[in-house]
Amino acid sequence: MEHFYCMDTDDLEPIFKPNEVDFGAMSIEELREYIANLEKEIEKAKSYISSKGKDRINAEELFKK
Repeated sequence: MEHFYCMDTDDLEPIFKPNEVDFGAMSIEELREYIANLEKEIEKAKSYISSKGKDRINAEELFKK
């Protein structure tokens, strides 16, 4: 009996591991800049999630036909 396994494309995505940040060594302004940069990255990640979700829906619709 053959077994077929379906791999999710998310399994192929690299796992991001952020570097440790020494907040104690940062000034208040550096901390604010750090937060602003993180917020930009969060928005970018949300945009990619939305895009990938739309791509998945489109692919599922294509293969249903």
